[in-house]
Amino acid sequence: MVICLVVGTVLGFLSGLGVGGGSLLMLWLTLIAGLPQADARVMNLMFFIPCAFVASLFRWKQSKPDWSLTLWAVAGGFIGALAGNLLHGRLDLELMKKGLGILFLICGARELFYRERKLR
Repeated sequence: MVICLVVGTVLGFLSGLGVGGGSLLMLWLTLIAGLPQADARVMNLMFFIPCAFVASLFRWKQSKPDWSLTLWAVAGGFIGALAGNLLHGRLDLELMKKGLGILFLICGARELFYRERKLR
C-alpha cells in the first residue's frame, strides 16, 4: 500500500507538471506491479480524473483559457471517447498500435526540432 501511495504521489506530481504521469503509470502497473493491461488501463483512467481536475484548476487560475476552444476540444474528446468505446473490439488492434506508434514518432520529432517563431 505504501509503495502504491508513493508511486501515485510521484506520478500525480509529474502529471501536474504536464509530463504525462499516466503513461508512466501504465508502465509501472504492467511491468513492475504485474497487472494485466486491461486492468492497468482502467486504473490509469481513474488516476487521470483527479490529476486532470487539480491540474486544470491551477492552470485556470494562472491564465484564463479560451473557453470557445476549450469547449470544442472537450466536446471532441467526449465524442472520440464514446466512439472508441462503442467500436472497441471491432477495430484491428495491430493496425491501431502501429498508427499510434507513428503518431508518437511524429510528435516526438516535432518536439525535438520545433523552434518557436519570432513575431514581427
